Amino acid sequence: MSTDAIALPGTGLASRPIVVRLHEWVTTVDHKRLGILYIIYALVFLLIAGIEAIVIRIQLIRPHNDFVSPQVFNRMFTMHGTTMIFFVVMPVLFGFANYLLPLMIGARDMAFPRLNAFSFWMTAFGGLLLYFSLVGANGLYGAGNAPDVGWFAYAPLTSQTFSLGHSTDFWILGILVSGFGSIGVAINIVSTVICMRCPGMTLAKMPLFAWLNFVMAGLVILAVSPLTAAQIMLLVDRYLGGHFFDTQAGGSAVMWMHFFWIFGHPEVYVLVLPAFAFVSEIVPVFSRKPIFGYSVMVGATVAIGFISMSVWAHHMFTVGMGANANTFFVLSTMAIAVPTGIKIFNWLATMWGGKIDFKTPMLFCIAFLFQFLVAGLTGVMLGTAPFNWHLGNSYFVVAHFHYVIVGGILFALFGAFYYWFPKMSGKMYNETLGKLHFWLFFIGFHLTFDFMHIPGLLGMPRRIYTYEPGRGWDTWNLIVTIGVFFQAAGILVFLGNFIWSYFRGESVGSDPWDAWTLEWSTNSPPPVYNFATIPEVKSRRPLWDLKHPDDPD
Repeated sequence: MSTDAIALPGTGLASRPIVVRLHEWVTTVDHKRLGILYIIYALVFLLIAGIEAIVIRIQLIRPHNDFVSPQVFNRMFTMHGTTMIFFVVMPVLFGFANYLLPLMIGARDMAFPRLNAFSFWMTAFGGLLLYFSLVGANGLYGAGNAPDVGWFAYAPLTSQTFSLGHSTDFWILGILVSGFGSIGVAINIVSTVICMRCPGMTLAKMPLFAWLNFVMAGLVILAVSPLTAAQIMLLVDRYLGGHFFDTQAGGSAVMWMHFFWIFGHPEVYVLVLPAFAFVSEIVPVFSRKPIFGYSVMVGATVAIGFISMSVWAHHMFTVGMGANANTFFVLSTMAIAVPTGIKIFNWLATMWGGKIDFKTPMLFCIAFLFQFLVAGLTGVMLGTAPFNWHLGNSYFVVAHFHYVIVGGILFALFGAFYYWFPKMSGKMYNETLGKLHFWLFFIGFHLTFDFMHIPGLLGMPRRIYTYEPGRGWDTWNLIVTIGVFFQAAGILVFLGNFIWSYFRGESVGSDPWDAWTLEWSTNSPPPVYNFATIPEVKSRRPLWDLKHPDDPD
């Protein structure tokens, strides 16, 4: 978005030199600009991670392929996984939270604007650090540069013996630096929700978007901190003679797995709770009904936050933790399915009997409901220790994980992009291109990740560079790779739609959707100060009450 789009009227900002406007973006502490910077940053890395995924799938399209070398393949899936989790999904979710949260609770900015800016630049620098590893003497295709230890970096792969050069150091430092940024954002979100709500907005009247991001921020503080500690221990192991994860000197490689997955599984809910927030705001608007069971939704959200901190070791059923530990984590994994399932029933109940408008945001949310349900069911299957023992290191897990991240989170994100784009830009997107994007991505997603389960069930291991013919995997890998190209086409349509719509789209008013939360009460795009007068609310749906005072529903 250009600087002019959120300028105060009469400032003459459009006549300023472009260098001056760029400087204002770089030094901004405005939550809306920082939100947009997060989103643009994440979209750039989405393109990079998408290219890496295409390279991986081309390599696996047929047996005995030699499109890339084994070392480059390892680098590709390391960089793809790390980029998607840490530098695409987390930043884009932080971007939406930054932009929308103060507007939704009637505040003029986040609680700590300077901390907000610092957090963004720490996150941005973390991503750059990771990719600085490609600038070495031989770059991506040479030795000892791009990280190749997997996005999980299991010991002893990260030791000096098995990871020469500085590639792993760039991986450690990139995540370490971005982790400080993530914790800063989380502290800001918690403080903003607690301290910055407008008059009348009690916790019981707060939008579900605010509730879900509030719980997400608490999880970030609890989950990213152990990962940060583990990264520091890993650096100590590599350069200061520590032996935290060195089994030959009394350390424990399994301890690294515990540290990583204490972050890694709550991280799934760090990512999915904001996706739930998007769906919880979009579905009522396009169903023309208030959300069903607000209090139950809030309770389920808090329950997910608590239970998610006790499920990490279902990633470790194959490492020999023992029957008692396995049983505990089986039960906790089953338990977290309950509040998650409650949410799905609430969204369906909101849609039931509603006047559903099948615009692009709603299409993505409906697809999210189905796909996240499937992801949850395969997650319960993998949460059963004997089943996990057989399939834990197969492509079945890769399919399940992508069903959550892509089928759940990314579909909800696309819905959010289309829903709030008019608010951020003042322009309406092209509906035809939006639906084309949906169908291309929907078809591509199901071609890729539905059929990826099958080679996993047939025994195809994860993280393999190539495979022998005649094992029953060939056709399925071909179909999976074809689906990736459908998804890539959908992404290109998505980006083209927003670029075209920003410059040529139809201008819209403050509330094109007849929505119910406070961000739609201000101009599109909002002024720097958000609200000329701080609003006062009397219910959970302040705009609907103003526009439809005689409507009992």
